[in-house]
Amino acid sequence: MGFFDSDIVQQEAKQLFEDYQSMIKLGSDYGKFDREGKKLYIEQMEGIMDRYRIFMKRFELSEDFMAQMTVEQLRTQLGQFGITPDQMFEQMHLTLERMKSELEKQS
Repeated sequence: MGFFDSDIVQQEAKQLFEDYQSMIKLGSDYGKFDREGKKLYIEQMEGIMDRYRIFMKRFELSEDFMAQMTVEQLRTQLGQFGITPDQMFEQMHLTLERMKSELEKQS
């Protein structure tokens, strides 16, 4: 059975994508959130990033051809911007850390 043939993998990918899209949409109102709302947003975004990192690691470790092609496509796409997947995750982490830091300055 291929990596993408698994109902669990398909459901997990769908849920992760939907959660990420919801958070991005919600993030457009980040500036309007109160302090607790901002903290909650950052925590939820960190959770999604952790889930995304784990999901991508599963792709990398899979011997399935389609999973490997997906990883290569991501590397190629990010490479056009001069970054690697690890650098992408690090940038996301740094952004969330900056958001936390700014929130603490406001208290």
